Amino acid sequence: MAETKGPSRKAQKLSTLSLFQQPIHPGSAISAMNFSVAAVRQILLAADALEREDPLRRAKRLAKRRVALLFYEASTRTRTSFELAAKALGADTTLVSSLSSSIEKGETLKDTGITLKALGAECIILRSPYSGAPYLLAQTTGLPVLNAGDGMAEHPSQALLDLRTILQRLKIRASAVNEKCLRGITLTICGDVLHSRVARSNALLLPRLGARIIFCGPEELLPESATAMGPGVSIERDFDTALRQSQVAMVLRIQAERLAGLKIDLDEYRRRYQANTERIAACAPKTPILHPGPIIRGMEITDEVADGPQSAIAAQVANGVPVRMALVARALKGGRR
Repeated sequence: MAETKGPSRKAQKLSTLSLFQQPIHPGSAISAMNFSVAAVRQILLAADALEREDPLRRAKRLAKRRVALLFYEASTRTRTSFELAAKALGADTTLVSSLSSSIEKGETLKDTGITLKALGAECIILRSPYSGAPYLLAQTTGLPVLNAGDGMAEHPSQALLDLRTILQRLKIRASAVNEKCLRGITLTICGDVLHSRVARSNALLLPRLGARIIFCGPEELLPESATAMGPGVSIERDFDTALRQSQVAMVLRIQAERLAGLKIDLDEYRRRYQANTERIAACAPKTPILHPGPIIRGMEITDEVADGPQSAIAAQVANGVPVRMALVARALKGGRR
């Protein structure tokens, strides 16, 4: 009897390539590069409108639409704000975590996505420790997928809410967003840039609006290759020098869960890169201070700065709901089936 052979390596490779050539749903938000400048403006205008809208009227926009939150990593701000955003629009939500589902038994992302679609999910919000996972999910399900953070790749909704926070502090209206609206504005992002999907999405988004990005941090957490993220991105190792050039500053925590053997002298790190009262008063006395969270108080930022008058951290969190309302409405086209 003839031996039955499986697909050749060439066929398997072509099959894999064809998967990643499949178009994704136009309502997806996987990378900051998915958004044109005009789309960014429309999302921010939608966020403004939805925030102002009467809650009872707003809750009819996506009444009984089904949104699944698929979270393979712990999250407070992102998960809660996406869930509140979907519910504020009237959608039904369900949370699927790796600790309370078949994911724990070894089910693949593909099969989990197929299952959620079969159960009626119309949009999936995904947080994954694996870079590129949102693309795989979007291509295998055909559903709109909103990236809530994938590995060390991107966090596009965070970049949008950071942008909204910056515009508010600079008193720039969403209607004025264009390729030049942030010309003359420098944002310093200091800390663990190497592992930060927030830093990456901001670097991909803000320079297209005219901003300049300065990355700051030790070489272990900020390789020289970071400038390859795009034009308008540079590196400055001295935090004080970077702050003196900046109209906005963002500090990042050291992501201990991703260090993989790297050893950092924490006392030296605090001395050189901590956003403390003395440094901010001397180098950036009027500069808004951002932080995407979670904050490690006493490490990258002190209590006095995190809770001080220049802090925009609470505003960032608050902006998460309207921005994510706009993204969920965009994913489901803002109305009934």
